Amino acid sequence: MSQELLSSLVGDGPAMQKVKKLILQVAQTDATVLILGESGTGKEVVAQCLHSASARSGKAFVPINCGAIPGELLESELFGHEKGAFTGAITARKGRFEMAEKGTIFLDEIGDMPLPMQVKLLRVLQERSYERVGGNKSFQCDVRVVAATHRDLEDNIADGTFREDLFYRLNVFPIEMPALRERREDIPALFNFMFQKIQENGRLIPKMTEKALIALQHYDWPGNVRELGNLAERLSILFPDLPVDYDDLPSRYQVTLPEDVELIKVKAAELESAPEVSVAEQPSTEASDSISVVDNQKNEQSSVQDSASDGIFNNAPNLNEGLDLKSYLVEMEVQLIQKALSQTDGNVSQAAKLLQTNRTTLVEKIRKYDLS
Repeated sequence: MSQELLSSLVGDGPAMQKVKKLILQVAQTDATVLILGESGTGKEVVAQCLHSASARSGKAFVPINCGAIPGELLESELFGHEKGAFTGAITARKGRFEMAEKGTIFLDEIGDMPLPMQVKLLRVLQERSYERVGGNKSFQCDVRVVAATHRDLEDNIADGTFREDLFYRLNVFPIEMPALRERREDIPALFNFMFQKIQENGRLIPKMTEKALIALQHYDWPGNVRELGNLAERLSILFPDLPVDYDDLPSRYQVTLPEDVELIKVKAAELESAPEVSVAEQPSTEASDSISVVDNQKNEQSSVQDSASDGIFNNAPNLNEGLDLKSYLVEMEVQLIQKALSQTDGNVSQAAKLLQTNRTTLVEKIRKYDLS
């Protein structure tokens, strides 16, 4: 059940697992929650998940962006107003706190709230009551308060733009939403999620190549998940039901990858479908643990045989004296990689073609054997 509630929080990396655990821990309480993180990281999604996982899920979830409403109107938006309270107030109106009664109110960008409103919000949090603008009747308040900001509120306290007492009222249970560059392993899953939503609207989606996804995993994403969603939408418009390779990405996303970087795995399905070594072919459990099996074993065995006939291995193994198979196979692999790199003047992509293996696999072996 908990996984269904958190399904909109995409990602199973360590950072997102921590966020999900915190949500489930605090959801069954009425503690005030402060969600921290850069713009576009999905703070409102966290707030919605928190509400859905709480005992208040049957009541309203009411969001309000405190930075998008002028200060003189924010009090009326939050607490409502009575008829005639100001020019244009021709009828009484409920505020967001009243709409959220028994439910959850989400105060987004709380760091942009003007100081006079901070005082009034502090009173609501302390006394759990408020008055509409232009009225003198007190309304009791039974609302779960969740706030969020991209600002460092402690810095704002130091420069006098945020009240310290309000900060401690809000910061009962902080949840920090990681930036996308801090959870790169979740990027393929996020693209799948975005494309699935687009596909549900009856539109065709692109097919991302491994090289394109690797580049996107090395991009820093200043706009975080919001930027990723915009890119997914753009690619769906440009390449419906078509492959998207590295060169098809907008120029800012064509990140130059260092030759010796340990590339992140983005196609688990490829690894799962790679040919397995049969029991009869495995020299020993220890050897198979120590030697990295290539993506296509038959091709590499063919390369080994061809290279051996060219005289790469100076000494034929003497089986009468016994043979350390593990060390011998590693030495063969190292010599083959060195020869391929030598023939291609160090070009890893060309060397991978000679060895009939994936470039990512070869990069990992170069790092493993310290051949860079």
